[in-house]
Amino acid sequence: MNKTELVKKLAKQTGLSQVKAAEVVDALFDARPKKGIIATELDAGRKVIVPGFGSFFTRRRKAREGRNPATGSTIKIPARNYPVFKPGKTLKERIEK
Repeated sequence: MNKTELVKKLAKQTGLSQVKAAEVVDALFDARPKKGIIATELDAGRKVIVPGFGSFFTRRRKAREGRNPATGSTIKIPARNYPVFKPGKTLKERIEK
């Protein structure tokens, strides 16, 4: 499912217009700076928990040494944060069937 299909299904299920449904999807999932609710919360170091569905949060990856596959030389890979999604119990049970 792509974003357009998601917007159409959301509009049909909730009775919203497709324009309003698109605004809702963008308000939640937009990854541009100072836009989407989920990304903004993750930027601030907070979790987004949707009971039964799952949790969005960040983890920290330590700095480490790696290898350039083309040359074989050692390179330093800096520490960074990365997003994580952990499915909730209800979602996991539904998918496992």
